[in-house]
Amino acid sequence: MSDFSVIGAGVAGLAVATELVARGATVDVYDPAGPPGPHGCSWWAGGMLAPWCEYENAEEPVLRLGQEAIGWWADKTDVTFAGTLVVANARDLPDLRRFSRRTEGFTDVGRGEIAQLEPDLAAFGKGLYFEKEAHLDPRKALADLHAGLVEKRVTFHQTEAPEGLGKAIDCRGLSARDFLTDLRGVKGEMLVIRAPDVALTRPVRLLHPRLPLYIVPRGDGVYMLGATMIESEDSGRITARSMLELLSSAYALNPAFGEAEVLEIGVDLRPAFPDNLPRIRRIGGRVYANGLYRHGYLLAPAVARGVADLVLDNKHSEMVDEDRA
Repeated sequence: MSDFSVIGAGVAGLAVATELVARGATVDVYDPAGPPGPHGCSWWAGGMLAPWCEYENAEEPVLRLGQEAIGWWADKTDVTFAGTLVVANARDLPDLRRFSRRTEGFTDVGRGEIAQLEPDLAAFGKGLYFEKEAHLDPRKALADLHAGLVEKRVTFHQTEAPEGLGKAIDCRGLSARDFLTDLRGVKGEMLVIRAPDVALTRPVRLLHPRLPLYIVPRGDGVYMLGATMIESEDSGRITARSMLELLSSAYALNPAFGEAEVLEIGVDLRPAFPDNLPRIRRIGGRVYANGLYRHGYLLAPAVARGVADLVLDNKHSEMVDEDRA
């Protein structure tokens, strides 16, 4: 019998299992949906390791803990260290200035520097360059974590976790609302497009007062466009408004995106607590790790370390909810 059972094979569950195995524990993973795939919200993520940019509308732990994620992921999958470029159209420069006031770790760049970083965006006259940020391909990252665990003899069970499972760590995301009653779903919509006439080498954020856009290169002219943040639990469809606004924002970034081919449309619900920060709770003998919100890849390593500290050494990280533990 393994030392621990992890329930859920999304980014949180795989990260927790990886951290436990790295510290010498044996682990089984249970997920009736099987290996990582389109059924999980982490499949549809942008994969931006961008703690400084995210600090614009997030709490301080996202900035601090997110910086630690970059090295954690670089040890386990391919990470591209190319930074993040943030730009705005001339009429939206107040949004660029507001963004700069709310974050840190950037360099102001002008037209010439933008043209050097991304020649296809030479029309923009002002921007912010976050040199220390990075990005990864979420689907490859999930596959690499899964393969690494299989190599370490972790057993994956494509079944529901059995009743009475001892030393269980629940990473089911929104499905854990049967015990985490203050968890909510936040709808996110994204597109994957192919635009061979556009060549971007790093994540780019276009600031807009209504729908800020981020676009992440996947290679071979493929890009991920995201993402809406809607306080809704309707995960069945993308709205016409959201699709129109995502594509319009991409067109505003570079008109060549107007000729893009839409490859995929993704809609899912991000699990979030009221303050949009993750929590580790112990309820009835089971540990729950949840609430990654839009910061799945950025905060999963910190959550995994917090869980391992708790279950192996009884150390309580800042993410452990003492009132509920």
